[in-house]
Amino acid sequence: MTISSRFSVAIHILSLLEISKDEICTSEYIAGSVNTNPVVIRRIMGMLSKAGLVEVRTGVAGAKLSRQLDQITLLDVYRAVHVVEEDGLFAVHDQTNPDCLVGKNIQAAIEPIFSKAQKAMENTLAAVTLQDVVNEISVVNNPSV
Repeated sequence: MTISSRFSVAIHILSLLEISKDEICTSEYIAGSVNTNPVVIRRIMGMLSKAGLVEVRTGVAGAKLSRQLDQITLLDVYRAVHVVEEDGLFAVHDQTNPDCLVGKNIQAAIEPIFSKAQKAMENTLAAVTLQDVVNEISVVNNPSV
């Protein structure tokens, strides 16, 4: 099982909006870059808009970023698209055998570890901005930069 692709698609959308800011970025245009259906793009754009990361206007083609690139962290994006709830990254089975030593105690033993792991991942995402991603895209596209 993996984290929802909404997260990577949302980063793709935001990066494309910045790199193509002088063009009209319709959901069809963005969908062509992501290689998905425009409905998927509109759904994710709605989530990004609700989180205050993009500005979209009903009936008007195009969208733009609501904040500067260096003010949007990957954690902001991660949370905007509802990838997982707090302490919900790792699921723990809850139908264990209460008569078994391991079954009775496994949740209490591993839930704090899972929580720390999720927090570490979120701290990493908080340290990376959309500016970092766009810079990396530019370097990959033009290695002499």
